[in-house]
Amino acid sequence: MCQSSAYLIKEDGREELVMEDVNIVKPRGAQILMVDILGTEKLIAARIKELQLVDHRIILEEVD
Repeated sequence: MCQSSAYLIKEDGREELVMEDVNIVKPRGAQILMVDILGTEKLIAARIKELQLVDHRIILEEVD
């Protein structure tokens, strides 16, 4: 399986798991739309900080 887990870096530096089994990531202005393998969507106010493809991790940063 090639799905990834998405993590949000909070302002205090904590890393919070926001979605598992992410299959699609699409920028939507100042937000990121993520869709998992079941079609569940999550829209989050963030920007992509890093993609760790081998580790299946999507690292996002909070935006104001």
